[in-house]
Amino acid sequence: MADPNKVDPIHQFALTDVITLGEGASLSNSALFMVLTVALICGYLLLSTTGRKIVPTRAQALSEMLYEFVANMVRDSAGTEGMRFFPFVFSLFMFVLIANLFGMFPFFFAVTSHIIVTFALAMLVILTVIIYGFWRNGPRFLKLFVPAGVPAYVLPIVVPIEVVSFLSRPVSLSVRLFANILAGHITLKVFAGFVVTLGSLGFLGWLGALLPLTMTVAITALEFLVSALQAYVFAVLTCLYLNDAIHPSH
Repeated sequence: MADPNKVDPIHQFALTDVITLGEGASLSNSALFMVLTVALICGYLLLSTTGRKIVPTRAQALSEMLYEFVANMVRDSAGTEGMRFFPFVFSLFMFVLIANLFGMFPFFFAVTSHIIVTFALAMLVILTVIIYGFWRNGPRFLKLFVPAGVPAYVLPIVVPIEVVSFLSRPVSLSVRLFANILAGHITLKVFAGFVVTLGSLGFLGWLGALLPLTMTVAITALEFLVSALQAYVFAVLTCLYLNDAIHPSH
């Protein structure tokens, strides 16, 4: 009989201890892959930016392309002043991108499939917006909740809506990333499970497994695209929210 843990599409998201650090202390698979994600990003950027050459290597060219891509994103969404947040946005973009891609490899762990991780990232963004918004603008930051040109008698209705909309940002930002990664991996696991189950039935089973096998390959390619797209969406929304801190008036 097949191990139910191998068939269950939810089991891949379970937290398990992989390294014991001492009595009552251990490193989970989620924490391990977050550390590996940061280590890979730091290692790659250090290697690709050390000893820069006139004719760039492939690693150097890729890092420069990523720098320019994120820089253009920040400038387009938050203006020139928003470039002071370039290191912050670049770090978020690279972390989400590499964490998403890590989750695509067998026996690896999809860190961003856990809502607590994506919510922590979203709260980091929103707290940065609030703190910088008040630091730069003072009480004028509250203009963010008072749209320009709205008559005074409508403000009691509009302001609460704006406040609720602002407070819902970390929820929508975290759930969007979490839900896309979670749903994609579950779908991929389900179709891969069909291939294994049908393949165990012999020749006719393998013929029947061709369709789910094709779907598995297609979904895998789609999930790589979604991994990059979700990192881009997370970074763009971060830039737009930071723009509200820089220019709070509507």
